[in-house]
Amino acid sequence: MSVTARSLRWMAGAALALAALAAVHGSAAVPPVVVAISAHRFDFSPAEVTLERGQPVILRLTSLDVTHGFFSKQLGLDEIIEHGKTLDVPLTPREAGRFTVICNHFCGAGHGNMKLVIVVK
Repeated sequence: MSVTARSLRWMAGAALALAALAAVHGSAAVPPVVVAISAHRFDFSPAEVTLERGQPVILRLTSLDVTHGFFSKQLGLDEIIEHGKTLDVPLTPREAGRFTVICNHFCGAGHGNMKLVIVVK
């Protein structure tokens, strides 16, 4: 099979189109960053997490004692963290700011002060 000038032009055009698509959409998916967060009466650890806007992350949540909640309306988070289990929560922050996450599952007398701050830059 011989390659004609016409087929070479078509292949070159297709290659350019694919290169343009890769440049616009990224040649490979960006792997998510894993951020480990533990919950225990009456704190999240770490107490503050810094993320990059647009960077996919996996929040790897664990409870060290009882069931806790993990809630932030602004970030669209509403999770239950069961003791003894690990919960991976995907998140890609779309806007910069400081966002408070609270425990919204009653866990004891200090429950109302259980907070985590997510800073998105």
